[in-house]
Amino acid sequence: MAMAALGLFVFHLRTTPYQMMQINKKYRYGFNNRIGKRPAFQYIGPDNDDVTLSGALYPSLTGGRLSLLTLELMADMGKSWSLIDGTGTIYGMFVIEEITQSKSYFFSDGAARKIDFTLKLKRTDESLSEMFGDLNQQLNDIRGAIPL
Repeated sequence: MAMAALGLFVFHLRTTPYQMMQINKKYRYGFNNRIGKRPAFQYIGPDNDDVTLSGALYPSLTGGRLSLLTLELMADMGKSWSLIDGTGTIYGMFVIEEITQSKSYFFSDGAARKIDFTLKLKRTDESLSEMFGDLNQQLNDIRGAIPL
Protein backbone atom coordinates (compact mmCIF):
# COMPACT_ATOMS: atom_id res chain seq x y z
CA MET A 1 0.00 0.00 0.00
CA ALA A 2 1.21 3.49 -0.83
CA MET A 3 1.95 6.05 1.86
CA ALA A 4 1.38 8.95 -0.56
CA ALA A 5 1.85 10.01 -4.16
CA LEU A 6 3.38 13.20 -5.50
CA GLY A 7 2.37 13.23 -9.14
CA LEU A 8 3.36 9.78 -10.41
CA PHE A 9 6.05 9.31 -7.72
CA VAL A 10 4.72 6.91 -5.09
CA PHE A 11 6.09 6.88 -1.54
CA HIS A 12 6.21 3.25 -0.33
CA LEU A 13 7.89 1.69 2.66
CA ARG A 14 10.34 0.05 0.26
CA THR A 15 11.10 3.13 -1.90
CA THR A 16 11.09 6.45 -0.05
CA PRO A 17 9.35 6.03 3.28
CA TYR A 18 8.92 9.24 5.21
CA GLN A 19 8.67 9.19 8.99
CA MET A 20 7.21 12.67 9.38
CA MET A 21 4.72 14.75 7.41
CA GLN A 22 4.35 18.33 8.58
CA ILE A 23 1.56 20.49 7.12
CA ASN A 24 1.63 24.26 7.61
CA LYS A 25 -1.58 26.05 6.68
CA LYS A 26 -1.05 29.79 6.57
CA TYR A 27 -3.44 32.72 6.45
CA ARG A 28 -2.83 36.31 5.37
CA TYR A 29 -3.82 39.50 7.15
CA GLY A 30 -3.41 43.10 6.14
CA PHE A 31 -3.18 45.85 8.69
CA ASN A 32 -3.28 49.61 8.95
CA ASN A 33 -1.48 51.53 11.66
CA ARG A 34 -3.65 53.91 13.64
CA ILE A 35 -2.63 56.81 15.83
CA GLY A 36 -3.13 56.07 19.52
CA LYS A 37 -4.66 52.66 18.79
CA ARG A 38 -3.53 49.21 17.91
CA PRO A 39 -3.26 48.44 14.20
CA ALA A 40 -6.49 47.41 12.49
CA PHE A 41 -6.23 43.91 11.00
CA GLN A 42 -8.25 42.50 8.12
CA TYR A 43 -8.34 38.91 6.91
CA ILE A 44 -7.15 38.79 3.29
CA GLY A 45 -7.36 35.05 2.63
CA PRO A 46 -5.42 31.81 2.74
CA ASP A 47 -1.72 31.72 1.93
CA ASN A 48 0.18 28.94 0.14
CA ASP A 49 0.38 25.82 2.33
CA ASP A 50 3.72 24.16 3.01
CA VAL A 51 4.21 20.41 3.38
CA THR A 52 7.46 18.90 4.64
CA LEU A 53 8.21 15.18 4.33
CA SER A 54 11.26 13.84 6.10
CA GLY A 55 12.70 10.46 6.88
CA ALA A 56 15.67 8.15 6.66
CA LEU A 57 16.58 5.85 3.79
CA TYR A 58 18.66 2.75 4.27
CA PRO A 59 19.69 1.85 0.68
CA SER A 60 20.21 -1.82 1.56
CA LEU A 61 16.55 -2.01 2.77
CA THR A 62 14.69 0.90 1.17
CA GLY A 63 15.14 3.32 -1.65
CA GLY A 64 18.22 5.42 -1.88
CA ARG A 65 19.94 7.59 -4.40
CA LEU A 66 17.65 6.63 -7.32
CA SER A 67 14.51 7.56 -5.38
CA LEU A 68 15.95 10.94 -4.47
CA LEU A 69 17.26 11.45 -8.01
CA THR A 70 13.71 10.93 -9.33
CA LEU A 71 12.43 13.64 -6.97
CA GLU A 72 15.29 15.95 -8.05
CA LEU A 73 14.34 15.46 -11.71
CA MET A 74 10.72 16.28 -10.87
CA ALA A 75 11.87 19.46 -9.09
CA ASP A 76 14.03 20.42 -12.08
CA MET A 77 10.93 20.33 -14.30
CA GLY A 78 9.42 23.21 -12.30
CA LYS A 79 5.93 21.71 -12.51
CA SER A 80 3.18 21.41 -9.94
CA TRP A 81 2.32 17.87 -8.84
CA SER A 82 -0.78 16.58 -7.08
CA LEU A 83 -0.20 15.37 -3.50
CA ILE A 84 -2.49 12.59 -2.28
CA ASP A 85 -1.87 10.45 0.80
CA GLY A 86 -2.56 6.73 1.17
CA THR A 87 -5.93 7.34 2.83
CA GLY A 88 -7.13 9.30 -0.20
CA THR A 89 -6.75 12.78 1.27
CA ILE A 90 -6.06 15.26 -1.52
CA TYR A 91 -3.82 18.13 -0.42
CA GLY A 92 -3.65 20.03 -3.71
CA MET A 93 -0.99 20.85 -6.31
CA PHE A 94 2.56 21.37 -5.08
CA VAL A 95 5.98 22.31 -6.43
CA ILE A 96 9.11 20.79 -4.93
CA GLU A 97 10.77 23.76 -3.30
CA GLU A 98 13.73 22.05 -1.63
CA ILE A 99 15.37 18.64 -1.22
CA THR A 100 17.92 18.13 1.55
CA GLN A 101 20.02 15.00 2.06
CA SER A 102 22.43 14.04 4.84
CA LYS A 103 24.50 10.90 4.29
CA SER A 104 26.11 8.92 7.11
CA TYR A 105 27.46 5.51 8.08
CA PHE A 106 29.47 4.76 4.96
CA PHE A 107 30.61 1.54 3.32
CA SER A 108 34.30 1.24 2.42
CA ASP A 109 33.54 2.40 -1.15
CA GLY A 110 31.97 5.65 0.14
CA ALA A 111 28.34 4.64 -0.41
CA ALA A 112 26.07 5.79 2.40
CA ARG A 113 24.34 3.21 4.58
CA LYS A 114 21.90 5.87 5.76
CA ILE A 115 20.47 8.91 3.95
CA ASP A 116 18.33 11.35 5.93
CA PHE A 117 16.15 13.44 3.63
CA THR A 118 13.78 16.37 3.82
CA LEU A 119 11.42 17.31 1.00
CA LYS A 120 9.77 20.76 1.14
CA LEU A 121 6.68 21.35 -0.95
CA LYS A 122 4.73 24.57 -1.62
CA ARG A 123 1.08 24.60 -2.69
CA THR A 124 0.38 26.33 -5.99
CA ASP A 125 -3.35 25.89 -6.72
CA GLU A 126 -6.05 28.28 -5.57
CA SER A 127 -8.34 25.59 -4.16
CA LEU A 128 -9.32 21.98 -4.60
CA SER A 129 -12.32 23.12 -6.63
CA GLU A 130 -9.93 24.84 -9.05
CA MET A 131 -7.84 21.68 -9.21
CA PHE A 132 -10.79 19.48 -10.16
CA GLY A 133 -13.12 22.06 -11.66
CA ASP A 134 -16.75 22.40 -10.79
CA LEU A 135 -17.72 18.82 -9.91
CA ASN A 136 -21.42 19.70 -9.92
CA GLN A 137 -21.10 21.06 -13.47
CA GLN A 138 -19.19 17.94 -14.54
CA LEU A 139 -21.94 15.74 -13.07
CA ASN A 140 -24.62 17.74 -14.90
CA ASP A 141 -22.65 17.43 -18.16
CA ILE A 142 -22.45 13.65 -17.72
CA ARG A 143 -26.19 13.44 -16.97
CA GLY A 144 -26.91 15.49 -20.10
CA ALA A 145 -24.79 13.13 -22.22
CA ILE A 146 -26.66 9.99 -21.09
CA PRO A 147 -29.52 9.16 -23.45
CA LEU A 148 -32.79 8.47 -21.70
